[in-house]
Amino acid sequence: MMSAPPRPASALSVAALALLALASPLRGQTKADSVLDRAVKAHGSVGTLRATFEQVLTNPLTGSEVKARGELQQQPPRYLSIVFTEPKGDRIVADGQSLWVSAPSALPGQVLRLPLGAAGPGLGGIDVLGQFFEQPRVRYAITPLGPAQVDGRATFALKLVPKGGDSPFTQATVWLDDATGLARQFETTDPNGIVRRVRLLTLRPGAKLDDGIFRFVPPKGARIIERPGM
Repeated sequence: MMSAPPRPASALSVAALALLALASPLRGQTKADSVLDRAVKAHGSVGTLRATFEQVLTNPLTGSEVKARGELQQQPPRYLSIVFTEPKGDRIVADGQSLWVSAPSALPGQVLRLPLGAAGPGLGGIDVLGQFFEQPRVRYAITPLGPAQVDGRATFALKLVPKGGDSPFTQATVWLDDATGLARQFETTDPNGIVRRVRLLTLRPGAKLDDGIFRFVPPKGARIIERPGM
């Protein structure tokens, strides 16, 4: 005997299959929108910030890595202090008018002085975390990367690709804390392919900052190099 031919799927079944196929990306997009909105609100209300961090710079051409650690204190939009404990003695200061970079580990006897706004993202920018959340939907194409763990904390990762050509990075990824909405880690890739990953070990928004932390006095005898931009 010949078996009966299969019955065609009903219009209702086809619609159900289509909804199942769309359900997962729709849920992901909704989650990403919610995470982003919360992050914008959280970073917009940070005020002062005090944090310790670990940074890794990776050069994919050479395969080399350079690690650094330290503490940052900031009062946006024009004040920032980064004191490195590794390499010890390196420092970055935005004093409200200029950005000073003192790095005896790389430039002994020299200090760079730049106008505010000339430095790129990461630990050279003025608002270290907020830079990713100022009009993000206007400035970036945003892709949800999903849940991830950072130092045992639940986070959600978003990939940001600049829409304009004036960005100092070609792409960035930020990991946003499920509990606070604040970034716990971020990674940027510059036009030369250098990857900077910064993991925040402690994060204290609204913290009291050290007196005089945004004042910089060049070391005696140091050569000051004026730079118009980077």
